[in-house]
Amino acid sequence: MKLLCIGKSGQVARALAERADASGIVCINVGRPDVDLQRPDSLTAAIEAHAPDFVINTGAYTAVDAAEADRDTAFSINAKGAGALAAACAAAGIPLIHLSTDYVFDGTADRAYRETDAPSPINVYGASKLAGEIAIREAVERHIILRCSWVISPFGKNFAKTMLHLAKDRGGASVVDDQIGSPTDAGDIAATIFQMAAQLAQPANQDLFGTYHYCGRNHASWADVAQFIFSVYEEHTNSKIELKRIPSSEYPTPARRPKNSRLATNKIERAFNVTPLDGTTSVRRTVNRLIDEGI
Repeated sequence: MKLLCIGKSGQVARALAERADASGIVCINVGRPDVDLQRPDSLTAAIEAHAPDFVINTGAYTAVDAAEADRDTAFSINAKGAGALAAACAAAGIPLIHLSTDYVFDGTADRAYRETDAPSPINVYGASKLAGEIAIREAVERHIILRCSWVISPFGKNFAKTMLHLAKDRGGASVVDDQIGSPTDAGDIAATIFQMAAQLAQPANQDLFGTYHYCGRNHASWADVAQFIFSVYEEHTNSKIELKRIPSSEYPTPARRPKNSRLATNKIERAFNVTPLDGTTSVRRTVNRLIDEGI
């Protein structure tokens, strides 16, 4: 199976590239400046050049706070660009697997969000990703929209790396304790994408296209996740790291964040026989690797 991944430097893009060989899958990663979601002609050219079985879109404008002041760029990439990619896939007769986010929800529910819940984003980033979902559904019939939350990995910028730097440089951190979600390893997302693509390639499974949620199995606050990261760091260094739990009101940001980012994974578990891993397992694996690599 050949996959064309739009995106080269992001967490999931790099996880897809790293895991492809072990999975017996050809994954071709393309990105800027050669392939750009803001240049529809480059998307069409890449699909024509590589003739993949599936296109995976990991490309996105992900600077959540910056998007508040840069709405046009966020929508150009996350909405218009996603729609252009979907149209190119439809023209080529190739299915699209697109990564989305828990930020399409406002976080006010008292349970994990289901795929059937009405989106209601509270920041520009979430609104742009929701607009991208709508554009994809309108443009290409054979699509997967895969909403994920709180992605961590050994790659790029993410919460695990930030906490390790604070542990090393400052001996602790203040972390919000009133936002709840599920840490999700980018490698687990990559493995799930491969599993979905393999099943969707079978003619009997064409009714499985649609919208799904995937995240780590357990839920925690950002402060809980930080505490676990610090505990793993302490195991390696014999040091004591201090954690101060604070409300979101003590850490104001340009973009509002959902208080509840929990995603229900029942649908993807049933449809694709996917079993999300426990979040602590994924976090420990990532933190151990980062420490071993000296990051």
